[in-house]
Amino acid sequence: MYLSIGQDMAVRESSIVGIFDLDNTSTSMRTREFLSHAEQEGLVVPCDDLPKSFVVTSEYGFLRVYLTAYNASTLEKRIK
Repeated sequence: MYLSIGQDMAVRESSIVGIFDLDNTSTSMRTREFLSHAEQEGLVVPCDDLPKSFVVTSEYGFLRVYLTAYNASTLEKRIK
């Protein structure tokens, strides 16, 4: 199955490592370092709107961070 994350993008549910709320997790220094490092490495896929959450995926050994305008709770409900 696939999870629609907006902007005509979808990710494979089996490749999702985690779904994180930006407001809650960006207060942590480690999360900010992770996102900064991922952006420097070119692993971040941005969204056009103001991002509310991010989805970390790992598929075929490649890590990706998708910024999305959907709330983390909305994405979790879509998986269930």
